[in-house]
Amino acid sequence: MKKKLGNNGSDKVLVLGLPKGSLQESTFALFKKAGWTIRAGERSLTPTIDDAEISCLWIRAQEMAGYVEKGVMDAGLTGRDWVEEQGAKVKEICSLTYSKSSFRKVRWVVAVPEDSPIKSVKGLQGKRIATEAVNMTRKYLKKHGVTAAVEFSWGATEIKPPLLADAIVELTETGSSLRANNLRILDTVMESETVFVANREAYSDHWKREKLETIALMLNGALLAEKKVGLKMNAPAKKADKIMAALPALHTPTVSSLADSGWLSVEVVIDEKSVRELVPALKKAGATGIIEYPLNKVIP
Repeated sequence: MKKKLGNNGSDKVLVLGLPKGSLQESTFALFKKAGWTIRAGERSLTPTIDDAEISCLWIRAQEMAGYVEKGVMDAGLTGRDWVEEQGAKVKEICSLTYSKSSFRKVRWVVAVPEDSPIKSVKGLQGKRIATEAVNMTRKYLKKHGVTAAVEFSWGATEIKPPLLADAIVELTETGSSLRANNLRILDTVMESETVFVANREAYSDHWKREKLETIALMLNGALLAEKKVGLKMNAPAKKADKIMAALPALHTPTVSSLADSGWLSVEVVIDEKSVRELVPALKKAGATGIIEYPLNKVIP
C-alpha cells in the first residue's frame, strides 16, 4: 500500500479502520467523547478526523480484521466475533464493550422456530443452518460432535426458518428480534464485544504503538465515564464522617474546606445507577447542595 501522509505533511500517520454499519454511529459518538471528532459522508470511504496523525478508512466490521492483518490498515475497531470468523492474526490492543445501542456484550445464538421439535444442539444433526458466521458455526458444531449443512446468509436471517433453514445462528443483544420472529434460543455460540486490533508489524513500530495506546486509553476512559457520574455536596463538619461513610468511590472522596469553618465540600465519582438510592441517604445524613454532573472520561 502506498504510504500516506498526515494532514500536517508528516510521514507519521496511523491508518485507522472505522466500522461501517451497525457500529458506525456509536463509534463516532465514542470517539467524540474521547476527544476526536469524525465526519463522514454516506458514500465516502475516507472519513475525516481532527487529528493530523490519523488517516481513517470506513470498512464493514465483518471485513476489518482481515484488512488489518494484511496491513491495509494499521489498526481498526471490529467485533471479536469477526476476528474469530476470519481467523485473523492481529494484535488485540484492548476490548471496548459497546454495541449499536448498549454498553454490554452481544451474543451469537442458535435459534429455531418456537414449534420446532429440536430441543438441544444434538438435534441439529443433519439439519440446515443459515448464518452470516459460517466458520464460527462450523467450529461450534464440531465441538459438539454435530454434522449439519451450514449455509451463508446474506441477511434477513431471522425469517428463513422453517422454509429455508431448520435453524439459524444469529447475533442478538436482547433477543427481541428473535422473539418477534417466533424463534427460540437453543444455546449461545459465543459472546462478543468490540475490540481494538492492530497489525502486528504496525504495533511493533514505537511511534504507532504509542499512538494506539493513547487512543485505547482515551476510548476506555470515555466508556468508563458512560456508567459514572460526579457528585458534589456540602457537608457539616460534625456530620462529615457519617456522610463519607455512605459514599462509594473509585478511591476515596475528595474533601476540601469551605470559607465557613464548620463546613466541608465533598466530591466523589460513583456508578450512575446508585444515585437514586444514594442521594436521599446523603440528604438524610446531613449533606446539602448536592449536585450531580456527567463525566466525559474516567481514567483509573
